[in-house]
Amino acid sequence: MTLELSNSLPVDCPDSESDDDSEPASDPKPEPNEAPNTQSDVSDQDPTPFPEKKEENGEPTQPKTDGDLHIQSVIECDCVVMTCQFSTDGSLLAVGLCNGTIKVYSTDSGELTQTLRDNSSVISGLPVTGLRFTCSGNLHHLLLATYASGCVRCWYVWGGQCVWWLKESKDSEEDEDPQPRESLCLSTSLSGERAVTGGSDATVHLYDLNTCQRLQVCRASASKAVMDGHRFRIFAVSFHPERETEFITGGWDNTVQFWDTRMQHSIRMLYGPHVCGDALHINPASNQILSGSWRRYNTLEVWDYDSGRKVFEVPQDPHENSRIYTCYWSGQDHLIGGGGQANMLRVVNRHSLETESRLFDLSSAVYSSSVCLSGQWAGLIAASSGKQVFLLHRNQNTKKHQ
Repeated sequence: MTLELSNSLPVDCPDSESDDDSEPASDPKPEPNEAPNTQSDVSDQDPTPFPEKKEENGEPTQPKTDGDLHIQSVIECDCVVMTCQFSTDGSLLAVGLCNGTIKVYSTDSGELTQTLRDNSSVISGLPVTGLRFTCSGNLHHLLLATYASGCVRCWYVWGGQCVWWLKESKDSEEDEDPQPRESLCLSTSLSGERAVTGGSDATVHLYDLNTCQRLQVCRASASKAVMDGHRFRIFAVSFHPERETEFITGGWDNTVQFWDTRMQHSIRMLYGPHVCGDALHINPASNQILSGSWRRYNTLEVWDYDSGRKVFEVPQDPHENSRIYTCYWSGQDHLIGGGGQANMLRVVNRHSLETESRLFDLSSAVYSSSVCLSGQWAGLIAASSGKQVFLLHRNQNTKKHQ
């Protein structure tokens, strides 16, 4: 970790599984930390991007919704949106762009309230990869961001100022060819005093947000007999919403790793999800994990947090398959999932496992999403596709004071 800028490699597209159309066999059930054979399951090649969807006349498709989902407004951005996140009280929506700029919008009016960038982010021109509003101090006033350049920045939103920043670097136990670490995701703890970031080097960096110091690098051990950490890129990390010292991670190696902040190696794991975006979230009421996978089958799955056993998987939408980049819990009765190929976001009833509503006919994949958890816009959904962010409401989730 350093406070000096250095050149960084551009972020790669998420890796993918084989394009074999055959449906996979049932998931294996390894013992905690038993090392599965992940080498055969992960390709070394980037996936071929799906072509932009167009109408018969060659024009881009026009977004549509069905069921009880409605487009409240559309935010137009200058370049591709990589990530979006509501503030704790739902009054703000932060949008991270592929050029390293963050734009903050008012949820109420949809107006741009602040643009967050500094000279180093402009010079690097690399994407914003993760956003989280802190839940300590001034609540929604502080915004943490990770970048593909390896930087982590803390922004004071109303002042448009970078309060502090640091440069992450590879910190390997072995003498490897030194390369910049791409910071790909982040999460903050229940108290707001800790943050973790996942990156391209398969490690997790743990920070104390009071001192802005790194406390530990969490990684797999050197043992090949157990898998007590990741072997490939990490694209999702999520603190447990009710347990200060516990968090989970997912990425290209088809495992979800369970960590304790007091230990360097993961304490257990489950095998299955192929995570390529912000697609790992814990429901505090049910203590269940929702995972999204960029593959043909088993794209949305729910797991019991304590046992690691699969509770259920969501069938593919009957209209068209979608490989998942992003998913979220939406209240106690629904979940959402968005991705590519079908280029849609769908709202699924977690009891019937049926798709109740969709945002579809998008010209580009849904790369990110966020669900407003509280305030007058509770239940509002943000979903990014290309250069646009769609604010979506369901009939029962219109503005409370109307």
